[in-house]
Amino acid sequence: MRSTRTSTKLADGRELIYYDERPDLDRSAVDTRELPATRTHSEIRYDALLDQWVIIASHRQGRTHLPPTERCPLCPSRPGRATEIPSPDYDVVVFENRFPSLVPGPPGPADGDALFVRRAGVGRCEVVCFTSDHDASFAQLPPERVETVLEAWTDRTRELATVAGVEQVFVFENRGEEIGVTLSHPHGQIYAYPFVPPRTLRMLRSARLHREQAGECLFCALLAAERAAGVRLVAETERWTAFVPHAARWPFEVHLSPRRHLPDLPALQDGEREELARLYPEVLRRFDGVFGAKMPYIAAWHQAPVRVDRDLAHMYLQVFSVRRAPGKLKYLAGSESAAGVWINDIAPERAAQLLRDAGRA
Repeated sequence: MRSTRTSTKLADGRELIYYDERPDLDRSAVDTRELPATRTHSEIRYDALLDQWVIIASHRQGRTHLPPTERCPLCPSRPGRATEIPSPDYDVVVFENRFPSLVPGPPGPADGDALFVRRAGVGRCEVVCFTSDHDASFAQLPPERVETVLEAWTDRTRELATVAGVEQVFVFENRGEEIGVTLSHPHGQIYAYPFVPPRTLRMLRSARLHREQAGECLFCALLAAERAAGVRLVAETERWTAFVPHAARWPFEVHLSPRRHLPDLPALQDGEREELARLYPEVLRRFDGVFGAKMPYIAAWHQAPVRVDRDLAHMYLQVFSVRRAPGKLKYLAGSESAAGVWINDIAPERAAQLLRDAGRA
C-alpha cells in the first residue's frame, strides 16, 4: 500500500482505521467520549415472491440526521468537541457505522417456516470519510487523494471478503439531501452483505446465459459495442471508458468500466488506479456542470460476489442522479416502484451529449 494504515478503537469498541498519505503522522489520540452501548438488532427476511432478502433494522430510526456543520460527527475532533474521528486532522478514515444495517457476529441458522424465513442480519457496515474538509466533495479531491480512497476501498474489500458469512462487498457514496443523505460531510459507505444482492444475481444470470450462447463475457461485449457506437460515450482513457448505458434508467447515469475483464477493486493494477483517480472526479465534475450546480448522485461499485460466479462478473462503477432538470427530480412513481418498469425522461444519447458538453465548459 502507498498509504500508511493505522487501526484503533473508538470509545464503544468500534474499529477505526486511518489511511495516511504520510508515514509520520501521530494517531495516538484517544476517543474521550462516554458513549452508551449501541443497541443494535438486525435481521434479514426472505421475500418468497421476489426471491430476495430484505434487511429489517428498526434501531436506525435514531441515527443522526442533518446536524449543523459545527455538530458534524465526521469532522476531526477539536478541543471541547469530540467526534467519531479522535485526531485533529486526517486524510482518509474508515470506521464501523454507529447505526449499522448489519451487525458483526457469527452467521446464524435460518428461522421460521418455508414462507417466513428469517436470519440474523450478520455483516458489517462501515463509513468512509474522503477528507477532513467538511465543505469539499469527491469531485474536488486531487488524484493523489482519490488514490488513497481507492486504497482504502481495496483494503476493506479484501478484508471484508474474508469475514465468515459475507457474500458481497458493496462500496458506494450518496451525495445530496435529494438522495436521502443525512450527513453532508464528504463520505461513502461499505456494506458487507450476508447474501448476494438481487441486482448482482440478475446481472450474473444474464452473463451466464450470454456466455453459454455466444461464448464471451456479456460485460465486455456491451463495453465493446458502446465504444463502437460512440454516441453514448462520455470520456475515455487508455484503460477506462465512461458511457451512458443504452437502456439507462436514470436521467443522468454513467458506467465507468475498465477495459480489462476483472472481478473487483483488489484486481486493479497500478496504471488502472492512476487513470481512474483522474477520470472518476472528471465524470463527477461533468455531472455538476450539466446544470451549473451540485448534482445529487449515487456512485456504486458493482463487484463480483465473494464466493460464486467470480469469473462471470466484470466490475464497474455506476454513477447516477435523480436530477432531470433544474429544480426537478426524478421520482419513482407507480410504474417504477410497483411494476418495476422504468420510464426515463431523457434519452441516453441526449444525456451523454450534455455530459460531454459539460466537460468543455
